[in-house]
Amino acid sequence: MAAVKRIKLGSQGFEVSAQGLGCMGMSGCYGPPKSESDMIALIHHAVDSGITFLDTSDIYGPHTNEILLGKALKGIRDRVQLATKFGAYFEGGKGNIRGDPAYVRTACEGSLKRLDIDCIDLYYQHRIDTQVPIEVTTGELKKLVEEGKIKYIGLSEASASTIRRAHAVHPITAVQLEWSLWSRDVEEDIIPTCRELGIGIVAYSPLGRGFFSLGSKLVENLSNDDFRKHLPRFQPENLEHNKKLFDRVNDIAQRKGCTSSQLALSWVHHLGDDVCPIPGTTKIDNLKQNIAALSVKLTSEEMAELESIAAFDNVKGERYMSDFATWKNSETPPLSSWKTA
Repeated sequence: MAAVKRIKLGSQGFEVSAQGLGCMGMSGCYGPPKSESDMIALIHHAVDSGITFLDTSDIYGPHTNEILLGKALKGIRDRVQLATKFGAYFEGGKGNIRGDPAYVRTACEGSLKRLDIDCIDLYYQHRIDTQVPIEVTTGELKKLVEEGKIKYIGLSEASASTIRRAHAVHPITAVQLEWSLWSRDVEEDIIPTCRELGIGIVAYSPLGRGFFSLGSKLVENLSNDDFRKHLPRFQPENLEHNKKLFDRVNDIAQRKGCTSSQLALSWVHHLGDDVCPIPGTTKIDNLKQNIAALSVKLTSEEMAELESIAAFDNVKGERYMSDFATWKNSETPPLSSWKTA
């Protein structure tokens, strides 16, 4: 297997493997939590294979995914670039968002403890708090950088103007967003903004939450506690239409001698050297397949063919349920509105 190349995210010198590993599904969300020992073995296999950029969050579990990563990192911390997130949490069965300075600091201390490390490589604001000026949240993150508790700052699901305002306070190293053959709305203004400012792009769900692995068959195999069962794109009225997109991608994959998921992942890899996809998996065989996608080369004609199939309006259904706000186009109040106690 060829070595996994390294890329730079942002303009502050942060270097990661060109493909990362999303760890969310190891601790729930996509069905029940998996065996701890199996997941630690998978993480070690990933790192030994050159996939050293690991992605987690304090809401995964909640908390249990960070604890798992902490155990997996024993003895290999210096070989890994670790990203975690704060700002989204559940309370009384409802999702909440906080970005005030006190919460930022408490959340960071909690993550450091669970991960059992001294410093987080990349610390993202998971979702944007629309009640707190982004300058205030970023200001507290800047203090955490100065204190050596985090190295680099990231944002997830932020609007272009929010990214711009945060970057003016302290350089943003990476923006994490959903980008795949069936989620391309970010190409309009968020990707150009990141590139203008020299911010790295981390693409989550690059396989369409598994859709580009199995197409509509994926839904048949989902357990009752898999939250994908509730996503609009997987509902019968949309799935029949979306299946056609999978079939056309699969046809090209067969022509190229790779799997549909490898083709979809390769497309993301060809979007630029400032883009790092972080496909998640709980199986070593799938991990190997994902790494092999790095070797799938696409011509400009093949890229254009895929992009015409996966045009913006060619997918039916929203990314999330209507009651699950993503804060994708969120704005925060002006800094002048913030009252310090």
